Amino acid sequence: MPTSRSLREHTKTIGLWLGPALFILIQLFADFPQASITHMSAITALMVVWWITEAIPLAATALIPIVLFPLLGISSGKDVARVYMNSTIFLFIGGFIIALAMQRWNLHRRIAMRIIGWFHGSGNLIVMGFMLTAAFLSMWISNTATATMLLPIGLAVYSRCAEDLRPEQRQRLLTAMMLAIAYSCSIGGVATLIGTPPNMVMQRYSMNLPGLDEISFAQWFMFALPLSLTMLCVCWFIITRRYTHGDFEHLSADPLHETLPKMSYEEKNVAVVFCLTALAWMLRKDIDAGFFIIPGWSSLLDGASGIDDGTVAIAASLLLFLLPSRDRSRYRNIVDVDIIAEIPWKIVLLFGGGFALATGFSNSGLAEHVGRQFMVLQDQEPSVIIAGISTLVVFLTEVTSNTATSEILLPLMASIATAIDTDPLLLMIPVTLAASMAFMLPVATPPNAIVFASGNLKISDMVSTGLILNLVAIVIITLLTTTWGRFVFGF
Repeated sequence: MPTSRSLREHTKTIGLWLGPALFILIQLFADFPQASITHMSAITALMVVWWITEAIPLAATALIPIVLFPLLGISSGKDVARVYMNSTIFLFIGGFIIALAMQRWNLHRRIAMRIIGWFHGSGNLIVMGFMLTAAFLSMWISNTATATMLLPIGLAVYSRCAEDLRPEQRQRLLTAMMLAIAYSCSIGGVATLIGTPPNMVMQRYSMNLPGLDEISFAQWFMFALPLSLTMLCVCWFIITRRYTHGDFEHLSADPLHETLPKMSYEEKNVAVVFCLTALAWMLRKDIDAGFFIIPGWSSLLDGASGIDDGTVAIAASLLLFLLPSRDRSRYRNIVDVDIIAEIPWKIVLLFGGGFALATGFSNSGLAEHVGRQFMVLQDQEPSVIIAGISTLVVFLTEVTSNTATSEILLPLMASIATAIDTDPLLLMIPVTLAASMAFMLPVATPPNAIVFASGNLKISDMVSTGLILNLVAIVIITLLTTTWGRFVFGF
């Protein structure tokens, strides 16, 4: 019986040959009205196949436009290169430097231990504590790092609780805690622009569409936080009803935060910078609450109207580079040049490739051509279209990278929306949210894979619980996009 590793290698081999084959076939036989559309369709097919199958590294596939766009006359080399570095990229880089500083000085661990320490005494409360911790941390640092950190903490808490449980109860509590960590990392990440890559991809695309204003950190937070909290509540209810309901009321997990060392000078500095950055993001632009407006700080400063969230992120990063460390045996400053190497540059390149693909869609005329093919959707109810899109993306993301999925589908959604005379955000936002809502398979998200790899979880539990959450996510995304989304984004 083939192993998962051998299946992945087999899929990569197929994709390696299928991508170029489709490229050649489209160039030879496709009947499009313009040569540029044919060229762009062939490039898209090649990149989609290689992204889905990971025939070569995702970041390497993202570099294809730099070669093929100039070669096939879609964009000049100079123009396509500019797309790979923009304000969204700097928001990502700055946010990641702050996150790495939190990890370097263990601020994220202190936050985790504090929150978990507040919830003890019953199985349901322990699950809630881990879910809130994972969700909050994943808003600011990568969900992979959050899951990696919380897994050993979860196992330590479980070992304390297991002493009070019967053998048949232990696996149920362990399953609940593992699923809580994995799922909450993904759910929490959707609440902020820097929480998960698809959010930033969507923000960048929206900036390039005519008639749309920049989606600010505060605007996205105002919309996505209620969705994230709703999903967390539903997830907690489903997990606890299935695994810890009834006989897990008195567990002796002592508060973990009592064992924490005193907060270091460096940790305090990182905490202050983190809080100031979050406030600066939230309050940068005017917040329109309907019946009153909270003026943003950038509008109160002369000449500061050009500041964006990327500017704030880089300013905070520079401050971390300037603040000295008292522990000179380890580092001279809070962060130093070593932190640059820890930034996930492969994701930066992946973003750039997606932005280039979207630009190529527009420049070649492919976006307009695709949009015309979906004119039949013009008379459909928006909720029906959103539900269909969400269903497609949720289940597609179970087997593909959520970043790659959003890179592929977001330009298509913008084209379709333009063709059917609908606000592009009405279709792009469901794609963005659904790309982070895959809960069924270990390969769907890094947190799922990390938790499953620990050997403490059955695949049947992840699939059965994840399927319920997938279906719930589709309903919640559809309802909140068509109701709360209209208020926040003015569809």
